[in-house]
Amino acid sequence: MVNIWIVLRLLLVVVGLMSSVVESIGVNWGTMATHQLPPNVVVQMLKDNGINKVKLFDAAQNTMNALAGSGIEVMVAIPNDQLLSMTNYKRAKQWVSRNVTRFNFNGGVNIKYVAVGNEPFLASYNNSFLNTTLPALQNIQNALNEAGLGDNIKATVPLNADVYNSPEGNPVPSAGRFRADINDLMTEMVQFLNRNNAPFTVNIYPFLSLYGNDAFPINYAFFDGGSTIPDNGVTYTNVFDANFDTLVSALKAVGLGNMPILVGEVGWPTDGDKNANVGYAQRFYTGLLQRLGAKQGTPLRPENIEVYLFGLIDEDAKSIAPGNFERHWGIFKYDGQPKFPMDLSGQNQNRYLVSAKKVDYLPQEWCVFNPNAKDLSRLGENINYACTFSDCTSLGYGSSCNNLDAQGNASYAFNMYYQAQSQAYESCHFEGLAMRTKQNISQGSCNFIIQIASSSYSLGPSLVTLLIVAVLAFFLV
Repeated sequence: MVNIWIVLRLLLVVVGLMSSVVESIGVNWGTMATHQLPPNVVVQMLKDNGINKVKLFDAAQNTMNALAGSGIEVMVAIPNDQLLSMTNYKRAKQWVSRNVTRFNFNGGVNIKYVAVGNEPFLASYNNSFLNTTLPALQNIQNALNEAGLGDNIKATVPLNADVYNSPEGNPVPSAGRFRADINDLMTEMVQFLNRNNAPFTVNIYPFLSLYGNDAFPINYAFFDGGSTIPDNGVTYTNVFDANFDTLVSALKAVGLGNMPILVGEVGWPTDGDKNANVGYAQRFYTGLLQRLGAKQGTPLRPENIEVYLFGLIDEDAKSIAPGNFERHWGIFKYDGQPKFPMDLSGQNQNRYLVSAKKVDYLPQEWCVFNPNAKDLSRLGENINYACTFSDCTSLGYGSSCNNLDAQGNASYAFNMYYQAQSQAYESCHFEGLAMRTKQNISQGSCNFIIQIASSSYSLGPSLVTLLIVAVLAFFLV
C-alpha cells in the first residue's frame, strides 16, 4: 500500500511539472477591441492557464482592479501620447502616485515594471518622440525611487528591433550596432537603465521578416528550420537568435554587453496575410516554448530569456496601417477561445489552453446579403462602409475568408458591422441589401462571428458615427 501511494505522489509531481508554465513567460494584454472581455474574466483566464506575468499598454483602473490580489506580475504602461507630459517631473510623480503607489499594498497589484512608451523610436514615427522618451523615462524612474519603490519596480522602454542593425556589407549579429541616427540617444538611455538596474526591453517579430519579403527563407523564421547563417564560428539557425544577438552586440559596443534583456513582444499572427495562419503560429510557438522550457537562450546569451508572448486576445479595433495581420496576434480569439494547441510548459505536451469562462454572447443572429435585393448598383459602396467601421481583414488575400464569392464577401462585411454595432436593428439594412438570419453561414476556415455582449469601454468610431447621425436626424425633424 505504501508503494502505491509513493507511485501516486510521484505521478502527481510529474503531472504538475508537465502542466506548469515556463517561469520566464508572460503575455501582452491589449484592449483595442470593439467588444472587450470583462477584465475579471481575463484575469481568471490567465490564472486558469498558469500565466503569472502580464504586460499592459496602459494602466486602466478596471484592469488594475481586476489584477489586484491575483499575484500576477504586471508591467503597466504609459502610452506614447503621454510622454510629453511625463517630461515634467511633477506630472511624472503624479502618474506614479496614481498608477503605481496607489496599488502598492498587501493584496494590491504586483507591479514589476513601468513601460515608458511603446516602440517610440520607430523610424515610421519620424522622430516624433526622440526628445521626450528619455526625459520621461528618467522622471518616471526617479519618481519611483523617490516613492521608495525603485528597488522593486523598474522603468523601461519597449523598443522595436529597428533601433539596431548590422551594416549592409556585413549583415551578421556580431556586427550589430545601434542605429546611427539615434546612437548617442540610445547610449545615454541604456546607461541610465543600467545605473538603475533596469532591463533593456525589445520587441522581436520573426513574422515581419517574412511579411512583404518573398525572398526571405521561410524556414529561417522558425526554430525547426534548415536555413543557417555563419558568423565568426557561430551558426545561426533562426532569425530570432540572430536578431537578439544583434542587440547583444550593440550593447557590447557601448560597454554594456551583460545588460539584462526582456523580450517585450514575440509571437505570430493567425490571419490577415498569406503567412499569418494557425499552422505557422503553432509551429512558431512550439519551437519557441520548447526552447524556453529547456532554458536555451541564444549563442551570445545561452541562459534563459524572459519573454512576453504577443498577444493574449485578438483586437478588432487595432490600426491596420502596418498590415491586416495586426488584429490577429492573439493566442486566444476575441471571445477567449484558444486558437490552437500549445504547451506553455515547453514540454511539447500540446493541448488547448483553458477558455475564458462566463462569457456572454449576443443572440444567435447574423446579418447577411439579401438574395432578393433588386438594385445592386451600390453594393460596393455599402461593403466598403461596413468594412470601414468593422473588421474585414479576414477577407484579404491569403486570409481565412479569401475564398468567399461576391455574395459571401458582402455577407461577411455586413455581419462584422452588425456585430460591431451590438446587433442594433438599424445596422443590418444597407439600403435593402442586407437581412437578418438565424442560420450560421460560416464555411470552412471562415467564421461568421457572434460578438460577445461586453462592449468596449470607449465608443468606437462606428458607434460614434451612428450617434452623430441620430442626433442630426433628431434636430432636422
